[in-house]
Amino acid sequence: MPFVPPPSLPDFLSAQLPFERGMYRLESGAFTGRRLHFLDHGPRSARPVLLLHGNPTWAYLWRKVMRRLPELRCVAPDLVGLGFSDKPFAPGAHRLDSHIEAVRELVKTLDLRDLVLVAQDWGGCIGTGVAAREPQRIAAAVFGNTAVIRPSRWHGTSFHRFARMPGVSDLTFRLLGFPLRALHKAQGDPGSIRGEVARAYRWPLRRLRDRAAPLGLARMVPDGPDHPSVEPIVEGDTWLRAFEGPVSLVWGTKDPVLGRALKRHEEALPEATVIRTEAGHFLQEEVPEKLAAAVLETVRELDPSTR
Repeated sequence: MPFVPPPSLPDFLSAQLPFERGMYRLESGAFTGRRLHFLDHGPRSARPVLLLHGNPTWAYLWRKVMRRLPELRCVAPDLVGLGFSDKPFAPGAHRLDSHIEAVRELVKTLDLRDLVLVAQDWGGCIGTGVAAREPQRIAAAVFGNTAVIRPSRWHGTSFHRFARMPGVSDLTFRLLGFPLRALHKAQGDPGSIRGEVARAYRWPLRRLRDRAAPLGLARMVPDGPDHPSVEPIVEGDTWLRAFEGPVSLVWGTKDPVLGRALKRHEEALPEATVIRTEAGHFLQEEVPEKLAAAVLETVRELDPSTR
């Protein structure tokens, strides 16, 4: 059977995640046989909201947003290699197309329709990749601090160039747990990721052998036009520019990685609703109410009777 019992959570995480959870064993694609962990909260008959995280977080990132959407069905998977999903040992196992197909399979198996796509960081390109291949399932989209609109040239940041340095990057990501111990530095309010919250992000990758994904996903960022991530990014970009449903951009302008990327998204998506905040990269920790409000407003736009 493709669905199996999810792993137990330590007490400190159980208290923070009072949501129903599931575990799905993938049956196709590069991750065949790998198990995908996901949160599934809200009435099964309600409009689904697909919440996709990025690197190096997991579905825990969405807990504050999910609590504000009790009347919707919120599905938040952990990407393969992160959270409580299975973890390939090799960084090279992480390819954008493989992650797209894994999430796509879960969406099809759960038969999510007329969904609101909500995505941040790599979740954006994974989500638009799924949308490009399952366009009939997408009713609206909310993006925050992501890069779903392709840049004018493919080069990445100094962080991503460092991730491609052999030896030293493997040592830094695996042995030292980078960048999990530095998430607060990407925030507008560094105090938003401290203590038990910081511990929660580190917990699924506490063992050295499980730390391939942060490095693998960093190397997924294109450094040139021939990089294997370019084609699925362009595929998702093309879908989004032609998409006629509601689109919202909720941005943390103090994000040192993607804060300035808002400009190209605004230019490419002139009809999108734009909400600027003083948050950093992981805006779910600082302004969850802004993200939840954007989702609810989108749902009201889709169904005016809910106003």
